[in-house]
Amino acid sequence: METIFQSIEILSKEKGIDPQIVLDAVKDAMLIAARKHYRTNEDYLADMDPKTGAIQLYAIKKVAEVVEDPVHEMTLAEGRRINPAAEIGTEIRIQKNTEALGRISAQTAKQVIFQKVREAERETVFNEYSGRTGELVNCTIKRVEGPDYILDLGKTEAKLPKKEQSRLEGYSVSDRVRCVIKLVDKSSKGPGVLVSRAAPELVMRLFEQEVPEIYDGTVAIKGCAREAGERTKIAVQSRDRDVDSVGACVGMKGMRVQSIIRELRGEKIDIIEYSDDPVVFATHALSPAKVSRISIIDALEKHMEVIVDDSQLSLAIGKKGQNVRLAAKLLGWKIDIKSEEEKRQEVESQMAALVAPGAPVSVLIEYGLAENVVEKLLETGIGTIEKLGGMTPEELEAIQGIGPEMVEQIQVSVNGYYSQFEDPAVEEAAAPEAAPEDELPVETEASELSTEAEQSGRIESAGSPTHKPSEGTDPEGIVPEEGTPEGSGH
Repeated sequence: METIFQSIEILSKEKGIDPQIVLDAVKDAMLIAARKHYRTNEDYLADMDPKTGAIQLYAIKKVAEVVEDPVHEMTLAEGRRINPAAEIGTEIRIQKNTEALGRISAQTAKQVIFQKVREAERETVFNEYSGRTGELVNCTIKRVEGPDYILDLGKTEAKLPKKEQSRLEGYSVSDRVRCVIKLVDKSSKGPGVLVSRAAPELVMRLFEQEVPEIYDGTVAIKGCAREAGERTKIAVQSRDRDVDSVGACVGMKGMRVQSIIRELRGEKIDIIEYSDDPVVFATHALSPAKVSRISIIDALEKHMEVIVDDSQLSLAIGKKGQNVRLAAKLLGWKIDIKSEEEKRQEVESQMAALVAPGAPVSVLIEYGLAENVVEKLLETGIGTIEKLGGMTPEELEAIQGIGPEMVEQIQVSVNGYYSQFEDPAVEEAAAPEAAPEDELPVETEASELSTEAEQSGRIESAGSPTHKPSEGTDPEGIVPEEGTPEGSGH
């Protein structure tokens, strides 16, 4: 039995768990094995002998005046044969032979012990690493399981899944890598610690180690957006106006940032100066592209529009949209990027939309168009007179329920509608001959009467103020020239 106690001590040190947890696991295993072997409903108790260190198994019964349940109770006389000091209500321990437990019971006990130890180990790992999420740790590749790596953290194992790896990286067994703790899972069957090489926190922790100004708080990291293996954008801000935040991160001749790039296997890093003004911050975040102007569309929804020169559009968007995607992730804003030409076309279309769309078709009812015809036109999507006027008779007849007579009625109504917009000056110019003959002055009338009276001694149409060509001609039968008063040349 001393060997069992020593084994418990060795196992607890190896797994880094409390020996009492292992001891309790062994006791529980013996109780389960005993119930399976004796196949009774007795209450059992496993206890360690403090003198020998052996674990003993007991059946527990209570002393009662009248025994109603023989499995759990015994008489006072039976109890005093085992314990002379027994009284009514005293619990009596009846020792059981542990050597009688068979191979199957021993195998069951072994499984219970392993299960209890694994649960205790998982609990210990969770308590140790749950508060260290985002921390940079040094690991060693222990083995490869398909696309995933199992890493050795020292006290426990960690898992580096495929989705948390950079596409630029590949490892072999025993390689040393630096990762950040991303998740600690208590209920997982495998390693409870999940580490990552693709998280933005890895770049932030590497900058904290490499740049003393970040470590001592002079320069603060305000945000980081990353696409592992491709590009990273990190925003920094200096709390001391005499310290250049971007220059501190780059280092002399780029030495500081180059060491981080080597650690990330050549991943590109953009170091951006942070600004509380989203417009200024967006201008920096979209580098290396040059921004023409930025307008905030909706501050509450965090939506902005960025206008760049036509030659800078592809650079601002980046490869497969990578540059603008990282910038939007870094800012936490939705960014719409447009070129100057696209913006100009958009403004033109908006200006065209502001022009009145046209008069509704229902106006034609006032010009004699039947209401049922107007309803049919509206049902087919013809809502304005302008659209209706641009259609041919064949297109109108193609509409169900509209025949040639209705088409003629529509044409009359449309012509009547547009006639109100004709220029009155055009109407006056259309009848130039009527104006001088219809509007003769009074002096002409008097001179006409006197001249005709002197030459012919007769008066024609003395009571008529005007002389129409249809009613007569001058004495020689010549029609007066246009615009000339009668008798003026004779």
